[in-house]
Amino acid sequence: MSLLTDLVNLNLSDVTEKVIAEYIWIGGSGMDLRSKARTLNGPVSDPKELPKWNYDGSSTGQAPGEDSEVIIYPQAIFKDPFRRGNNILVMCDAYTPQGEPIPTNKRAKAAEVFSNPNVACVEPWFGIEQEYTLLQRDVKWPVGWPLGGFPGPQGPYYCGTGADKAFGRDIVDSHYKACLYAGINISGINGEVMPGQWEFQVGPSVGISAGDEVWVARYILERITEIAGVVLSFDPKPIPGDWNGAGAHTNYSTKSMRGDGGYDVILKAIEKLGLRHKEHISAYGEGNERRLTGRHETASIETFLWGVANRGASIRVGRDTEKNKKGYFEDRRPASNMDPYGVTSMVAETTILWKP
Repeated sequence: MSLLTDLVNLNLSDVTEKVIAEYIWIGGSGMDLRSKARTLNGPVSDPKELPKWNYDGSSTGQAPGEDSEVIIYPQAIFKDPFRRGNNILVMCDAYTPQGEPIPTNKRAKAAEVFSNPNVACVEPWFGIEQEYTLLQRDVKWPVGWPLGGFPGPQGPYYCGTGADKAFGRDIVDSHYKACLYAGINISGINGEVMPGQWEFQVGPSVGISAGDEVWVARYILERITEIAGVVLSFDPKPIPGDWNGAGAHTNYSTKSMRGDGGYDVILKAIEKLGLRHKEHISAYGEGNERRLTGRHETASIETFLWGVANRGASIRVGRDTEKNKKGYFEDRRPASNMDPYGVTSMVAETTILWKP
């Protein structure tokens, strides 16, 4: 095993200028991350310098067998924390051979929204709080939970410390550092309310980069749990009953919201979000109705309400934002399995471009 470890950790820059690029894309379920590697002749820092590639879409549920080729376009580059050196991770999106985005490609529509001059000029910032659950591999039960049984009630686990409260911290800290190494703007981590559940935050990130960074952070976490022999779940309600679900709260602001008089801009944006509540819910993640029940720090999926410091609201405005009359707000509706391209672009489109 020591020889295998030595080979995995070989520093290629000692012997060759060639580097490895791991191309990453999203599969047919909308949550299954796929990837494969190719060798480049030298270091690359701009995705425009990278070649397009293809994959078998019939094996990912994205194309028929008789016309199975799907083309992936490199869109964003990150340093590879696994291979290190000049090796890179490449976030891609998927197109037909004719150049049309395939139906599961949410990035292409998001790029249209964020490249709109009326959106770009207001500098939309996003901070996404990605919750997830770590499961024991063979039984699909949260780590730290007794097999076939339950831990003590929620209360001591949120931001908790200790062997009986925090389960999987080595995975969480490994992910934190790996994301910083990769160049992802990860801003923090914490243990969540349900034991075995954790959260990382990405942002503030501008426009389309928020989606790129969340997806690559998810990929890195999938790889780390693979190494650790633990299953990663983004299910919005992994354990039924009196346990918190998992969300992806999306914090948002524009230049005018962050400036003097921004509170009025925030209130108008919240009003517009309320008018399109059902449309947003339909794009905020599968199974979200199991999570948005009006309990466990959520508002009911059937209603839209906002409040200051209210974690039982659809939209939460922070005390500092209320006090300073400017800042940001938090959309608490997105589920942990939401597509960040879809959610961020929809929030921007509704609050900036949409005319009720």
